[in-house]
Amino acid sequence: MRVEGLALALRLRSPFEACDLGAALVRAHAASLWRCFAPLYLAVVVLALCLVEVHGWLPVLVVFWLKPWLDRSLLFVLARAVFGESTRWLDLWRERRQVLGGSLLRTLLWRRFSPWRTCTQPVEQLEGQRGAERRARVRLLLSGQRGAATALQTAFAQAEGVLCYGLVALIWWFAPENRSSEISDWLFRNSGTSDGLLSLDLVLALSYMAVVLFLEPFFVAAGFAMYLNRRVALEAWDIEQEFRRAF
Repeated sequence: MRVEGLALALRLRSPFEACDLGAALVRAHAASLWRCFAPLYLAVVVLALCLVEVHGWLPVLVVFWLKPWLDRSLLFVLARAVFGESTRWLDLWRERRQVLGGSLLRTLLWRRFSPWRTCTQPVEQLEGQRGAERRARVRLLLSGQRGAATALQTAFAQAEGVLCYGLVALIWWFAPENRSSEISDWLFRNSGTSDGLLSLDLVLALSYMAVVLFLEPFFVAAGFAMYLNRRVALEAWDIEQEFRRAF
């Protein structure tokens, strides 16, 4: 990265303070993030929902499994955002082979369940590290940070669950007075029938998909900010930045 071009005021932060920096990045560049992420994500959602009649849990599984691949578009936008650049969908489309292609099997198979994947994804996507060099780089970046990286992923997984069930609960909260029992019948008592089962599956799938659409940019930005913070600690980016500003 070109330290002299960074639009952020760098300093050494604690891991969770770095997560706050990630949230600030999302707020500052929300338009770029969602206009690049939303079209790609909605295309995946539409394809996933087509599988609901095959098995009701398939749409959620497809979206869940493809999140690391979808996160690449968000990381692309965030990497430009730290230099103060906005991103349009056309920018992502021009770089689609580099951003969305390559390392797909590794991303979706043995690295899918890495407890710190959002903090290490920039090593391959932005630094271009492969093989032994990547493994050495990841070990260095995660030295003393594995607990914080795992806590970040755990916290967002819990937030997904809470928000998902909160959305489902809205059905009862906004139901007309004395009609909540009918909603329960529609969702649960008829779940043994094909229509009732399909209704419940769709409600759960749509609530999960809405939560991912809202929450995933914050998750990726928090991990990216922790990555940047680690680079500051290892390479003294904050000192270099101050010297460049002074001289």
